[in-house]
Amino acid sequence: MTTDSTKSSVAALTLGAIGIVYGDIGTSPLYTMKEVFAEHHGIAPHPANVLGVVSLILWGLVIVISLKYVTLVLRADNRGEGGIMALTALALSSVTQKSRWYYSVMLLGMVGAGLFFGDGVITPAISVLSAIEGLEVATPHFKPYVIPLTLAVLVALYVAQRRGTAGIGKWFGPIVLVWFITLAVMGVVNIMRNPVILVAFNPVHAFGFLVHNGWFAFVALGAVVLALTGAEALYADMGHFGKKSVRLAWFSVVFPALALNYLGQGALLLANPAAVTNPFFQQLGTWSVYPLVVLSTAATVIASQATISGAFSVTQQAISLGFLPRMRICQTSESEKGQIYIPLVNWLQLAAVVVAVVAFGSSSNLASAYGIAATATMLTTTLLTFFVVRFGWKYPIMLSVAATGFFFVIDVALFSSTSLKIVSGGWFTLTLSAFMVTVMLTWRTGRALVFQSLQRHLIPINDFLQSLFVNPPLRVDGTAIFFRAEGEGVPHALLHNLLHNKILHERTIFLTVCATDIPRIPEGERIKVEPLGHNCYQINVYYGFSDERDIPRALERCYQAGLEIDLMQTSFFIARHTVLATPKAGMALWREALYSAMARNARDAADYFKIPANRVIELGAQVEI
Repeated sequence: MTTDSTKSSVAALTLGAIGIVYGDIGTSPLYTMKEVFAEHHGIAPHPANVLGVVSLILWGLVIVISLKYVTLVLRADNRGEGGIMALTALALSSVTQKSRWYYSVMLLGMVGAGLFFGDGVITPAISVLSAIEGLEVATPHFKPYVIPLTLAVLVALYVAQRRGTAGIGKWFGPIVLVWFITLAVMGVVNIMRNPVILVAFNPVHAFGFLVHNGWFAFVALGAVVLALTGAEALYADMGHFGKKSVRLAWFSVVFPALALNYLGQGALLLANPAAVTNPFFQQLGTWSVYPLVVLSTAATVIASQATISGAFSVTQQAISLGFLPRMRICQTSESEKGQIYIPLVNWLQLAAVVVAVVAFGSSSNLASAYGIAATATMLTTTLLTFFVVRFGWKYPIMLSVAATGFFFVIDVALFSSTSLKIVSGGWFTLTLSAFMVTVMLTWRTGRALVFQSLQRHLIPINDFLQSLFVNPPLRVDGTAIFFRAEGEGVPHALLHNLLHNKILHERTIFLTVCATDIPRIPEGERIKVEPLGHNCYQINVYYGFSDERDIPRALERCYQAGLEIDLMQTSFFIARHTVLATPKAGMALWREALYSAMARNARDAADYFKIPANRVIELGAQVEI
């Protein structure tokens, strides 16, 4: 690749990162300053407080975003992939299953994923609502229409998800770039009018604000954190754009634009404290309100799209890692990998977003629910990063603590501040997160109980085949493929087939799908074939947690091992387990019932693995847990 084409590729990826990765944090200036100086925080917009708040925001962006995420956390990539699930998989592989930390790390990952889903509901709601609320600045007559307009935009956004973003995605980067340029220009205009705001770069003002305001400053810190929301997005989308592009976008465009705009809003408040009602839309005067509403709505829709796409990706990874039941996953682009749509997640998230918008009614009320999800996710990421640094990278314990301890203290302070808002709105996000954690933990535990139940009746496959061919059954033409879980003995489907049909196919294959804790498996390493004798074979198919499951395509590679598989002459035998909840040792009865319901409604295995429906034979079996 030539130098020019390399530069062009980096530039394109950087522009894409600006649109997708930084849409969330890029729309924070819409509501952050307004929320910090909200009346219930008791912080008056006099010069010392304005300088202190702007200084806190600037240094928060430097320490939390630039140092923690862009410098440290981006290093904790799982073979190029980022995000809470990729970090969890990396941490789990670092501590290994035999470690006493394994269950704790897994639980941390589930909590982080649950918080991500909660955050994914609040982000579209608060972002779009805060943009539409700009109409109230132009005239109070628009106030009755803010909620209906917000709902109309959000419903249209979610309805459009099934078509994917391949067609319009190319416009995301340029539109958000215009947004950041606008932020910077507005900031510069106000800084030039009141350049004294530049002293906010001195962290002394941040410390002075915290010391002089005491408890009120601690409470207001829960609103300052709104400037940092979206930090997880830059880590989650690293796999799409690469570290270099994500870092380049932050330091060259995003951070300067955000810093200038927060300084500009501070300069405006120094000159006109009355603008505190909505400083963002008052930076350039009344003439700019309508254009800013249009541009900010476009920017918030793109930010929301990134969050929705992130929810689809995290769900897919959680399914692959065994944290969630199989769901219908649609590919929305033939040319771009990772462009997926999950109908169930889409409609459940839309329902939750609509409830949030209607129930809370304003971006100020939603801010209480927003901060706690963001800070709790940051805290979870820091803890998981420690396990990667200590056990994965093998750093000494003191260095590992030093690398993450500083950020841990900051995260705890931010989380403590936002936790004060649990009653006023944080409960909503925590309830959503707790629900998702319960679902994931129940599914994971239920699968383990089913496996244990099957293990009690396990028949070792080699011993079984040896005894079977002492007096072999009738062999019939064709190939039979029996799905077999990792570590499982003879598949129940094979036992049922022998019991009822008393035949064995001429060629019998035991197929095991192996889920790994890395994002993607190279195609050349997808298949492993092991002859078992008597024309029987064990085939292992390996997938990463971001790989699309396609068994027929994987089986095409068997020819490399001298095994030709003609799908038209092949039958796939799949055992469908009916799980029965019983009042025995295991989970609480209600959790067993929940697992049983999820198992019944999980996506059909044949459909999930893209096996032709006319080649599938399902055999049922009951399993008590």
